Amino acid sequence: MEGQWVGPAEIISELCHTDTQDPFPVWRNGTFSPCFNQVVFGSLPYAAVAVVSACYLSTPRCTYLQAHQSYGWGFRAASALLLWLLFIGDVVAVALLQDPNIYLDVLADGCAIIAWLVHFGAMVVLQRSAYRCTRGPPVLVVLVVLLIPNLVITVTAYVQNSNYLDLLQVLRVLRLAMAVARAALLLVYLLAFVVPCIRGVRDPMSINASDMSPLLPQRISVGEMVAEDGSGCLSRLLYLWLNPLLQQGERGELERPSDVYQLPKRLRTAAVHRRFRRCWEDCQKGAALRRHPETLQPSEGSGLQNGSWTEPQDGAAREEVIEDVSLLRVLHRAFGLRYYSLGVLKLAASMLAFAGPLLLSGLIGFMESEAAPVRQGAWCAAGLFASTFVSALLRNVFVFEVSKVSLEARAAVVSAIYGKALRVSGSALARFTLGEVVNFMSTDTDRLVNFFNSFHEAWSLPFQFALALYLLYLQVGVAFLGGLGVAILLVPLNKVLASRILENNKHMLTHKDNRVKLMTEVLFGIRVLKFYNWEQHFAQKIGECRKRELSHLKAIKYLDAVCVYTWSALPVVISILTFVTYVLLGNQLTAAKVFTTLALVGMLILPLNSFPWVLNGTLEAKVSLDRIQRFLRLHNQDLGAYYNKDAPEDPLSSLELLQASFSWQAPDPGGTHSPPEEQTNSGSPTGSLLLSSLNLSVQKGRLVAVVGKVGCGKSSLLAAISGELQRLGGSVYVAGRTEGFGLAAQEPWIQHATVRDNVLFGRDFDSTFYQTVIEACALSDDLNMLPSGDRTEVGENGVTLSGGQKSRLALARAVYMDKEIYLLDDPLAAVDADVAHHLMEKCILGILGTKTRILCTHRIEFLDRADVVVLMDNGTIVKIGSPSEVLPLVEAEPKDRKNDSNKKEKDVIHQKEEQESSNELPLEEGPEDSGEEQKQVGGLAWSVFTAYWRAVGGALAASVLFSLLLMQASKNVSEWWLSHWISHLKSNSSGAAVDVDLPPPHQSPLLLLFSPGGLTSPLSLRETSSLGNMSSDVKFYMTVYGSLATANTLFTAARAFLFAYGAICAAAVIHDRLLGRVLKATVTFYDTTPLGRVLNRFSSDMYSADDSLPFVLNILLANVFGLLGMLVVMTYGLPWLLLPLLPLGALYYRTQRFYRHSSRELKRLCSLTLSPVYSHFSETLAGLSTVRASGSAARFEEENEQRLEQNQRCLFASNAAMQWLDIRLQMIGVALVTGIGIIAVVQHQFKSIDPGLVGLSLSYALSITNLLSGLIFSFAQTEMQMVSVERTEEYSTCVPVEPQDGRRQVPPEWPQHGRVEFSGAALAYRPGLPNALDGVSVEVLPGERVGIVGRTGSGKSTLFLALFRMVELNQGCVLLDGVDISQVALSQLRSKMAVIPQDPFLFSGSVRDNLDPCGRHSDPRLLDALEQCHLEQVVRRIGGLEAEVGEKGKSLSVGQRQLLCLARALLTEANVLCIDEATASVDQKTDMLLQKTIRDMFKDRTVLTIAHRLNTIMDSDRVIVMHAGKVVEFDTPAALSQRDDSFFHRLLGGRGA
Repeated sequence: MEGQWVGPAEIISELCHTDTQDPFPVWRNGTFSPCFNQVVFGSLPYAAVAVVSACYLSTPRCTYLQAHQSYGWGFRAASALLLWLLFIGDVVAVALLQDPNIYLDVLADGCAIIAWLVHFGAMVVLQRSAYRCTRGPPVLVVLVVLLIPNLVITVTAYVQNSNYLDLLQVLRVLRLAMAVARAALLLVYLLAFVVPCIRGVRDPMSINASDMSPLLPQRISVGEMVAEDGSGCLSRLLYLWLNPLLQQGERGELERPSDVYQLPKRLRTAAVHRRFRRCWEDCQKGAALRRHPETLQPSEGSGLQNGSWTEPQDGAAREEVIEDVSLLRVLHRAFGLRYYSLGVLKLAASMLAFAGPLLLSGLIGFMESEAAPVRQGAWCAAGLFASTFVSALLRNVFVFEVSKVSLEARAAVVSAIYGKALRVSGSALARFTLGEVVNFMSTDTDRLVNFFNSFHEAWSLPFQFALALYLLYLQVGVAFLGGLGVAILLVPLNKVLASRILENNKHMLTHKDNRVKLMTEVLFGIRVLKFYNWEQHFAQKIGECRKRELSHLKAIKYLDAVCVYTWSALPVVISILTFVTYVLLGNQLTAAKVFTTLALVGMLILPLNSFPWVLNGTLEAKVSLDRIQRFLRLHNQDLGAYYNKDAPEDPLSSLELLQASFSWQAPDPGGTHSPPEEQTNSGSPTGSLLLSSLNLSVQKGRLVAVVGKVGCGKSSLLAAISGELQRLGGSVYVAGRTEGFGLAAQEPWIQHATVRDNVLFGRDFDSTFYQTVIEACALSDDLNMLPSGDRTEVGENGVTLSGGQKSRLALARAVYMDKEIYLLDDPLAAVDADVAHHLMEKCILGILGTKTRILCTHRIEFLDRADVVVLMDNGTIVKIGSPSEVLPLVEAEPKDRKNDSNKKEKDVIHQKEEQESSNELPLEEGPEDSGEEQKQVGGLAWSVFTAYWRAVGGALAASVLFSLLLMQASKNVSEWWLSHWISHLKSNSSGAAVDVDLPPPHQSPLLLLFSPGGLTSPLSLRETSSLGNMSSDVKFYMTVYGSLATANTLFTAARAFLFAYGAICAAAVIHDRLLGRVLKATVTFYDTTPLGRVLNRFSSDMYSADDSLPFVLNILLANVFGLLGMLVVMTYGLPWLLLPLLPLGALYYRTQRFYRHSSRELKRLCSLTLSPVYSHFSETLAGLSTVRASGSAARFEEENEQRLEQNQRCLFASNAAMQWLDIRLQMIGVALVTGIGIIAVVQHQFKSIDPGLVGLSLSYALSITNLLSGLIFSFAQTEMQMVSVERTEEYSTCVPVEPQDGRRQVPPEWPQHGRVEFSGAALAYRPGLPNALDGVSVEVLPGERVGIVGRTGSGKSTLFLALFRMVELNQGCVLLDGVDISQVALSQLRSKMAVIPQDPFLFSGSVRDNLDPCGRHSDPRLLDALEQCHLEQVVRRIGGLEAEVGEKGKSLSVGQRQLLCLARALLTEANVLCIDEATASVDQKTDMLLQKTIRDMFKDRTVLTIAHRLNTIMDSDRVIVMHAGKVVEFDTPAALSQRDDSFFHRLLGGRGA
């Protein structure tokens, strides 16, 4: 035996006591052989029982579930323990008997002893866990059932053997008795499972002795469970912990985010954020030490610890630290170690993938040799099973773990961006628009996180490529260089394509940002658009942005098509060149070489095919990383340096400015950023307002009134005090600044929440104080009118409240904060005289009487109540003094001070009045209309797919499918032709020539790989022949093969470019339909739909339709046709494959169907929970000054974490569900590969096999695992992306639109006279609600000036809405010059009237764009209109007509914006003008001048004016007094004011309060 090699056959022969020629017999003497029984039916199942039972030993104990106790657990545990003892006894008997099969019996019994001992432990643990009230994990019982065949065969063999019935042979009889006892115990075990005998016991947690109801819930809902944590090993590998969620999804019960598992503790957003912040601070310290080792010590700490704003003393050094911290470095520090270690799994899976082609070579070699022993084929088949099985497990675990790291990184980056937005200085933030900052959190973060999937591919793909090349060399020698040469030539092409794609991608993102920004403004100003009839013009502007975006998208798609074409055609080209070169070198093809080479070429193509996408993803991530980095490097609010820490000499000083100068403009040392467009024209850095040389001292408890003309810097002064501006010099001291300020901004910022939540603003509810605040802010009556009182939910940005309600609600929020210093920016502007008097007495002088208050106002009648009055002009303080000293300088007409200042509460013309809007709030179903977005349920309707088909174009879509069919058919036919060629060669060649290439029978493929010479040795034995000696047969086969391959490349090109063209067509059609419908939507739709929800359709959903959907749809179609072609060829080559294929197909269908129910709902929940994250971020940015001034930044960060956590829960569940499916599909693929191997080995024994066809089938089978999972994933992804089409299609078809067409043609000059007549007009905003106009009949004569007055909710604004047909009448009619306006086309009607809306909305762009967007007027005309509105100087200062007004006009003050809107109206030529008094935010003097301008410019036109200042309509011809939707009075102002019983007289009576 010395020197003789002992192989597996010898080992098995020794174990089983069998012949070495047949070491492992299956069937013997009419039954299974003892060897097969004990190993396959005995040892293996027992080993499985041991492994799986061990997984449940760590199941957590559950002590409170004691309501029921099962006898079944006791019986099962006792049975397991007794079985363990019986097997110990059997081992002792075997050892004493010394039978020939001793080793076999000891192996089986040893496995059984371990299995039952571990299983007993599992039973004990499980009956103390949450499983105690159930039958336990079904997998355990399934494994126990697998033990029955071994027991049955063993007992039968004993009974048939007379020695075991001979009573003289005690040990054998004892073994038989123990076997029967084992059978009885196994039966008891199974009965205990079937009938668990659960009995009730008294629960110590019961409410009382007689009530057996448990205090704690018996069944924990899925939403309360923590995902994955506490699960066993097997549960984690097979995702068994996910089954309850998927079952819930199949039952249709996945409706809310709360139905989804809680995140594992490691993935919780708060924990991730804390870890990431620690790493950020460590990197800051490291950067500081590297740059300033002598000045900065690690102990100094970070400026952002615990979310505080405390900064180090060395401001310059701190600035450099922030600049040096790289986001990539922090991500590396936070997640690097765990993420990089996953590369080991990737490496192992990649290595195992190459075992397939090697084993395939051995199996085909076995089939080509008729004399090969069967065990050679059996080993190859077993190797195929093992390698594919282990590879599938490793790959699955790798993908899931990477997805978890990606989720952590996403939570960290989103939280970092949100936190940065809360802390960045206002001047620095001004460099970015709101849309850009939101894009950082959405698109850029997604792209950055996607890099986590690309990184491991980036290093593993070259490794796989090199290994595939080496194995190809072993197969065909130098012949592989021909195909490789073509592949290498494509690398520079790939580089050019990638750089062009990246360049176009940058431009496309820029244009997308511009389009989304413009769309955001259009949606915010939709009512202005409709009043001015500008929909068509802005649709064209958006269309131009979209056209530029699509031009780059088109370039990207066509470049992608070139990539797809080159890499799809590459396998065929490489195969042709390799085989042709191999034959020309004089070698003969064999099935083993051809199909091993084909499999290796397929593996070679994978890295080549994937690398462009990996590279593209990496480059996109780099662009997004740089964009986010640029944002994160902005200067923070350095409040420590901003405020002076030294208290002033006067201990009573609450606030002090000494020679302080401020600017809205951020410092720009590098000169790389243009000045913020929000503050100044980008071409005129000096245009923004500067506050210079301010000296102000305010004592505690004083009321300081700040006055001055429009644009003098009043609001900027408050911003400077709260730290929002850039301090250029001087000092600012604020006592107790860390407590924050109570800020009531000029533009009220209202959260999308209930009224009470808006007032509380995160503070605890104090009923007494709350009621006091509500009363002081005059909100009691308003709350009584709302359907749910203070529980009524207000829309986005307070859309369902009137202007006055919003202003008072914002004031109430500030008052409830109970701060020491209050900054009140014109809170009295939006209310009438009696309400203003109430606010002054009860709120500012009452509840805030002891606080320090700085009040900016134009209401000069209240100035005498102030302690100090500050007069400002052009950014400087002109005068500080007592009211008597300053008042003469600001009064327009001192003697009429009280009468001139009367104001009615603003009723925003674009929104309903209080009562009207309250009618819109549903009583119970609030979320249906203005709350949470409702998701679709069930499968996607076919209408969604047909809508996309129509968007692509029917003929074009059919052409794409036909080209795909031809591409796949030509590929499969070319490979079938190759197998036919090989079969022909085999039949015409001698056996010896074929045998030369076969490995020796005793060598395995793995040994072959590393043996000297290896697979290349046959090449040296061949005599090469010249090209001239090539047979005509070979030329014929090569010509046909080459022709088929050429046809395949042509069809591939057609498919790639047709698909790219179709995707672009669909993108254009979907956007145009959506835009057209949304712009025509009714005002009611916008009142009840948050704008973020609409904007989501134009941003993320359109991005999916543009880019993501075509990408995954392309993959899906390729997978579908690829699978069909593969199945046809495989069943043709191996018809017996249909036997396992049918049940596997049924299992595949059931599995994917079970998965898709939950997958679809989880995707919808992901979309549903994503909108609140972005809308909360947008809302925070809009109210940033309020959030920061009140010191609520930490609470808002916490709320962001909660919303993000909801979304992360859904994303995690969605990712886990994908991997749940993947592992099952991989197992189906493993079963298919194993089945083909077994069928091939069996058919080889019957000599009925074609090695060419079997080789082709097996080479397909090796890739079918990936194809199966790829198919269902691409289908699920396509369905998920189709949700975006579903959402856009919902808006494109279901949004209610205004009737556009008119049945009556009117002349171009209509209305010539301007006669307006309401005849029995009745209007309700929705069916079932009370009428907002109730039978209004009134006639306004041509050229008449009519004022409209009335209390809040009387229907004043509704008259304008009815006149402009913003809301259609229910009955009656409105006549304009005798023409029923409902018969006139909407665009024609609105273009014939002019309106000055109360809401001063401006679009970003130049002054010219806002005055005259359609370009109808000359520059002198525009400047003349500005001069009449007293704006010419302001416009010249910021840069003239081309000066940028900034996002929503932020370069101008609110008063200046109102004046610009007035200038718009002056440019119109309409004979009917509607004015919703738009001068509430201007000073008294300017207001008087404007009233004169309006009277002069519109003296011959019909003017309807909703009055907020009654003095403005006292010179009207007549006055309409509205009450409860009716016209109660209509007469001249003089006549009505003289009647003591008139409503108008009573309104006048409140003016002088």
